[in-house]
Amino acid sequence: MRQSRRSAWRLSRVIMSLAVVMMAVVGGQASAAADESEARAFFTKFVAAQNAHDVSGVKSMLWDSPGMLWFGRNVETRGREAVADRFREYYEGTWHLEPDMSQFHATVISNDVMQILVPIVFTRGLPGQPSQDNKFLISQTFVHDANGWHVASIMPIANTQLNSRGGRTPPGN
Repeated sequence: MRQSRRSAWRLSRVIMSLAVVMMAVVGGQASAAADESEARAFFTKFVAAQNAHDVSGVKSMLWDSPGMLWFGRNVETRGREAVADRFREYYEGTWHLEPDMSQFHATVISNDVMQILVPIVFTRGLPGQPSQDNKFLISQTFVHDANGWHVASIMPIANTQLNSRGGRTPPGN
């Protein structure tokens, strides 16, 4: 019970931090016309850099801010350098991503902010250990600045089912 309260508290901190980051970015001047195709292209490039284990390429796509967030495996990692270092550690072993782009969804929050959600199969393993496949939904926030689009947050979600309500309630609910 104590562990679940601690996890819930940590998750609420992460959500609040993400909300603050998004509000700060939304309040900025619009500098790009955001759309789903742009989000899809940027995300595809980000996945390709990860699959190539290209730490500098991945790092260049991370938001250069102390607010940059990767929350996964109950660990909060903040800042571009720390997140790049975490990727570097994963790349020492097996690390490969296979997103299901047929289920890719992007929400344009403003001209400078987009939120994506996509199921991904992660193939990962520690160096010298057998790899495992795990499926997650990945939620990422993209922000645009003078240097282009960047990943501002990465949040894997264990539930991999995308159940779209779209304002309709399915029969029986």
